[in-house]
Amino acid sequence: MLRSKHALGAGLLAVALAAGAGWAVQADANDVTSDNSPARDAAIRAVDGYQVVKLGNANVGNFQRRTVSCPSGKRAIGGGGEAQGTDSVLNGTFPTDDGTGWIALGHQPGYNSVGISVYVVCANV
Repeated sequence: MLRSKHALGAGLLAVALAAGAGWAVQADANDVTSDNSPARDAAIRAVDGYQVVKLGNANVGNFQRRTVSCPSGKRAIGGGGEAQGTDSVLNGTFPTDDGTGWIALGHQPGYNSVGISVYVVCANV
């Protein structure tokens, strides 16, 4: 168990099928955030409107949900979150009910707040 940072959903940010091509592209968090990543470039070519949107770290009350949304017209195809702080715990990450964003929440035992970042992978679907 990590003592200062926990991440969920970062291992697989996107799995995309190229229309009519019958092949899949997987990109992990390290690939997607790199400007020169071959996996990121392949995902962008394979998925119409592929975009990762990040809501940077901010301290919020324990168990308070943070939500990041896709740009208008796009839908969430994946996402994740990160809890930062001493013994922080990421309690959950999941899509919004309408499928246009991603939610993350966590807590930090012994404190009133926790740092939470949220990521959403968006596409035209």
